[in-house]
Amino acid sequence: MDFLLNGEELRAIQQYLRHQQWIGPDESVESAKKPGEGNMNYTLRIRSNFRTFILKQSREFVEKYPSIAAPSERAIIEGKFYELIQQWPLLRSFTPEISFIDEENSILMMEDLGESSDFASVYQAGQRIKPEEISALMTFLSALHNEVTPEDSSYDFRNRAMRALNAEHIFTYPFLFDNGFSLDSVTEGLQDAAMPYKEDAKLKQSLAELEKVYLSDGRQLLHGDYYPGSWLRTLEGVKIIDPEFCFWGHAEFDLSVMMAHTFLASQDEEVRLQIMGEYQRPSGFSESLTTRLTGVEIMRRIIGLAQLPLSIGLEQKTSLLTQARDMIMNA
Repeated sequence: MDFLLNGEELRAIQQYLRHQQWIGPDESVESAKKPGEGNMNYTLRIRSNFRTFILKQSREFVEKYPSIAAPSERAIIEGKFYELIQQWPLLRSFTPEISFIDEENSILMMEDLGESSDFASVYQAGQRIKPEEISALMTFLSALHNEVTPEDSSYDFRNRAMRALNAEHIFTYPFLFDNGFSLDSVTEGLQDAAMPYKEDAKLKQSLAELEKVYLSDGRQLLHGDYYPGSWLRTLEGVKIIDPEFCFWGHAEFDLSVMMAHTFLASQDEEVRLQIMGEYQRPSGFSESLTTRLTGVEIMRRIIGLAQLPLSIGLEQKTSLLTQARDMIMNA
């Protein structure tokens, strides 16, 4: 990796873009600002004298947690995902257009979707996902899982390094007896509330079984992180971003992540009924596996490192942990 993006160095960005022939000699960079708070990558909205666009670079660590190593090629995989699904007009309409991929420096140049916000606001009390937004989210997910097959691409979307990283933080790290992360720094009393699950041998056995499913290859192309932080509200409707965890896997995982966040965001039961009613299941889909994986996502988001801006307190978190364990063990 020879070039590192830095929003403070406009001249260096301009020189890089011209060297790549991504902009012409008469186009100049006027500003570079972060479009939002990202976790994994370094992302900038570039404004030139002609237009705006997005530059995203993935480095050998998680941008929000630099001490955590991460595969630097994840931006390349994201770009290849966008390139692949452009074959399907419906899927293409939900995602930003990809302009260029610099594989050597793991940098993407893509469409700027304009003024937008992700769905993180739904974690706040009283906020709801609108029925029409759910319909849009289910339209995208159903098409992704049913229309795209491994035969449609020669690119290796198994994404094993990113899956290994994700698996550690989903199935292992939250349940370690001492992982160095104090849950009381998130919610007072949560460390004690988590201890029974960290000591639960039967639960850990089930988690190991589900981890094997997650790490096994399947025939559906998954987004890999289908939660409110990957959904955008834009002037043109709902858009989907950040598919860097994508892989050929089992559709149940994507749906379970979405379902889990309806619990974490205290959404009404009608929201879950609409999701399950509108989702078009691919052949062989397992309702039981979806429920078990839903429980895992709930637990890891409450007692793992990947915390959310939840508005719920200790009592509600403790109740959700109990409910989630039951999903994992008894579905």
